[in-house]
Amino acid sequence: MTYLAPRQGLFAIILLVSFCLQTLLLVISTDQQLSKSRALKGEQMVAQLIDEARLSLENKDRVSLSVIANRYTSEQDVTRILIKDNKDDILVPVGNAPMQQGDTIRQIATNGDAVIGSVALTLKDVSKGEIIAMQWPFVIGTMLLHLLLWLIYGYLARPTKEQISALSRNIQDLYREQYNQGDQRGYSRDLERRTTGSLADGTPSDSQMAGLAAKSETADNAAQARPFNVHNEVNEYLRTQQNQSSSDETGSLTATSEGDIEDKVVSTAKRHSSQSGGQTSKLSATRAVDSVRVQILFHDEFNMLERLAPAQRLPYLALCTQLLNQAVTELLKQPLLLGVSATNEAHFEDDGASVVLKADNSHAKVALAGVMLAKLYLMLNKIIHDKHIELSRFALPAKAGVSDDAQSEPMTHLLQSIGKKEQLLILLPAAGLKQISNHVQVHSIMRPTTVYERECAIFDGGNDAMIQRLADVRNAVLMIEDEDESAT
Repeated sequence: MTYLAPRQGLFAIILLVSFCLQTLLLVISTDQQLSKSRALKGEQMVAQLIDEARLSLENKDRVSLSVIANRYTSEQDVTRILIKDNKDDILVPVGNAPMQQGDTIRQIATNGDAVIGSVALTLKDVSKGEIIAMQWPFVIGTMLLHLLLWLIYGYLARPTKEQISALSRNIQDLYREQYNQGDQRGYSRDLERRTTGSLADGTPSDSQMAGLAAKSETADNAAQARPFNVHNEVNEYLRTQQNQSSSDETGSLTATSEGDIEDKVVSTAKRHSSQSGGQTSKLSATRAVDSVRVQILFHDEFNMLERLAPAQRLPYLALCTQLLNQAVTELLKQPLLLGVSATNEAHFEDDGASVVLKADNSHAKVALAGVMLAKLYLMLNKIIHDKHIELSRFALPAKAGVSDDAQSEPMTHLLQSIGKKEQLLILLPAAGLKQISNHVQVHSIMRPTTVYERECAIFDGGNDAMIQRLADVRNAVLMIEDEDESAT
């Protein structure tokens, strides 16, 4: 593929400006030269006219003066001649100066010491168009020269294959660095929240132990899904040990050499590979969908919720919790979602909330219920957010993600790294996607950089029946909210 030279249009504008400036300078310089030559020629003509008309001017012979003046007006540069007597009365006006303006040269006619009259000769101005017409070879040559320079630049300044390859590598490295920074910021926030959830004596709490266990199982499954690489495992082991030492001050790295670390990593990888017989990969497309997790996060780019006073933050979180629970209750009343139930009661914290839906029988459409619940809350939050902003109150937009339990942690990272406000991400195996295929439309993420981004889908709309159901449920939830406010 042939690429154009960089900023070729800008270079064309520069050449056009250069051509215009050269043409302007040419016109100015030519006009000055012609003005000087015409002025010198006019003075000579006036002096010659006075010498020829001196006798006729003394006698005030208008006929003779007219004949003499007409000979000079036949010159191309002369537009008018005006001859006056010593009393400043006009004797002979010849020419059409009112039609063509120009420079006027006046000179007094004398006979000895006596003034016998005066002569005024008007020279025609040379127009800019006439100058360009006179200099047309130079103008056309300059234009062709600038055009040739533009063509030469477009040919010589085209990027080579090596430059294109280097630029592509730089763009990929920049994009990868930005993505890693965003992922690292999300991981640091998770680590800080887990650290603050520890007990006062430094012992991890039950919830933190459960999270660490889930993370360990996730790491095991990921290790089974990819080929073993000693250097990658060494790096991962070092990062794990560094994170453990930052959360527990008494923890330390026991391995003292790279050989010991590699032995530990190799033994761990072998143990994981021996236990991988009956387990299913997190990205397995054939995994059944018995339950889904709906995660709702605030789109808080500037961490405004953390800076909010508790007197304002807690009522806002309580309102979001109430809306979500009422949305779950009203949505599960739909006949389409018969057999789907919620296993927990949602509660909003600073990092959002999650609802787990399970299928009570094999015919329950639990994946569709999760997608509808996520979209329903986004619709409700949009209304609440706009109303709060209208009343100059604090509110945040939201984003949601739907996944099964095996992929709940990857979904959290996806929401934090690539999730946008009012956006719904879907990370389900083939069975879950089949449940929602007849009701919603999705599209893939452009230019994915990880396996989960490639498997993730973005909600793109639903059919008329589903949108109408969601609108009815939304109205029902808002009516309940209005009744609660009027009762209080």
